[in-house]
Amino acid sequence: MSSPADSPTPRLTMVQWLIVVIAAIGFAFDIYELLMMQFIMAPAVAELAGVTVGTPEFDYWRKMLFWLPMFMGGAFGLVGGYLTDYLGRRRMLVWSILLYAFSAFFAGFSTSMTMLLILRCTTLIGVCIEFVAAVAWLAELFPNPKQREAMLGYSQAFSSIGGLMVAVVFGLLTQIAPDLPAIDIPGFLQGWLGTIDPLGQHAAWRYMLMSGVIPALPLIIVRPFLPESPVWEQKRREGTLKRPSLLQLFQGNLRKTTIVTTLMVACSYGVALGCIQQVPQMLTPVREPGQPTTYPLPEVEQAVKDALDKIDAEIAQVKASNLTEAQKSAQIADLNKKKALAGRLTVQGLASTAGKYQEVGGLVGRFILAYLAVIIVGRRLLIRLFLVPGLVVAPLVFAWAAVTSLDYLNYAIFMLGLFTVAQFSFWGNYLPRVYPTHLRGTGESFAANVGGRILGTSAVLLTTEVQHFFDPGLLAPHRLAYAAAAVACGLYVLNLLLSCFLPEPQQELSD
Repeated sequence: MSSPADSPTPRLTMVQWLIVVIAAIGFAFDIYELLMMQFIMAPAVAELAGVTVGTPEFDYWRKMLFWLPMFMGGAFGLVGGYLTDYLGRRRMLVWSILLYAFSAFFAGFSTSMTMLLILRCTTLIGVCIEFVAAVAWLAELFPNPKQREAMLGYSQAFSSIGGLMVAVVFGLLTQIAPDLPAIDIPGFLQGWLGTIDPLGQHAAWRYMLMSGVIPALPLIIVRPFLPESPVWEQKRREGTLKRPSLLQLFQGNLRKTTIVTTLMVACSYGVALGCIQQVPQMLTPVREPGQPTTYPLPEVEQAVKDALDKIDAEIAQVKASNLTEAQKSAQIADLNKKKALAGRLTVQGLASTAGKYQEVGGLVGRFILAYLAVIIVGRRLLIRLFLVPGLVVAPLVFAWAAVTSLDYLNYAIFMLGLFTVAQFSFWGNYLPRVYPTHLRGTGESFAANVGGRILGTSAVLLTTEVQHFFDPGLLAPHRLAYAAAAVACGLYVLNLLLSCFLPEPQQELSD
């Protein structure tokens, strides 16, 4: 009897192509939402809480903004994974994207850290539910194993497109934010929500948050009209769909699979969230009251100086021009407003550039993984091809490049992004193959949400605490870099050890 693996690879139908495209877009903008916090955290905390890098208050809000939304997303995403198996893939996709689109847009109007934190939590809840439902839906669309491996791998590669987009969009916003329309609270809500500081009305981080609603619009329109997963729908009609249960993940042969994959996913997320996404904070200048600003890298200081000098030159040109005094005053006022924003926007632009290098590396890694997943049978060998070189690169990125040179950091973060981000595509391919249909959404959800978003995100707390063990005489960004090196190295070692116990898939998509 021939198996699906032996049969010829069928051509994709128009509906299948549409589902793959929509899923790829969804993966891209899930990551778009997840990764924007690394760029907006420092300026948002500076504006809403009035604290800067290196202070205990800043460390507190860094932990809260990175950890709590992901924790809540993981907790509710776990429930969403259960509902994905119980109610269907398509229904959960539609409601989850509505939730995160609403939350993302209104987060741009935040007037307090509490408001921002709550809306980031609801945004991440929607994202985490959407991702699990989309992977289960896509995996069940293709009965041919090789075709399924390819479609899962290449569609999830678009996650790095989303990561690249968030870096590009934020970089663009740092340049055009002063010229964009002011963001303000509508009059009838000002008594309840408060007002936005005039300088904050043109903050790049606010536009960044609000941009999350744009990609959700076409997904909201199209997804309700797409078909349900044929595997899930057939079992529902036949009455053979088993009721999902978290306890079943820890019974029989699934116990080892659940424990090992959850811990390995936690390590992968820990490096990404607890270390890589802290890079923008490693570039942030330290401003202490009564003291000159201290820059973590010489290139950062030079870039800020160049930006300020450019605006000073423009002001001098206006003063020497033949304009009337009224016109000169108006233009100089506008330029002074840009100058007030120039320093912070320049630093944010450099962080965006580092993010682009990292995300391009991640995109390359995902495509390499998608190619290798088809030709390499052993899943342990496949994941180790990324874990071993990542273990070598990770400490070099943070303990050397991040405290030495911005150019070195950009090139090094490209390599670390390649080896780390590819692991997320690996889990998207691996997890659907080791759980039966009625547990597929629940199993993926447990690994991604408990392992990734709850346990993995706690690496942010670990990195923040580990930095206090380093010489207090070091700059705060440098202490953070050394802490990230130690945490990343430890997580890579643990992940490599855990790979020795990773079960090889023994089944195709089954009941």
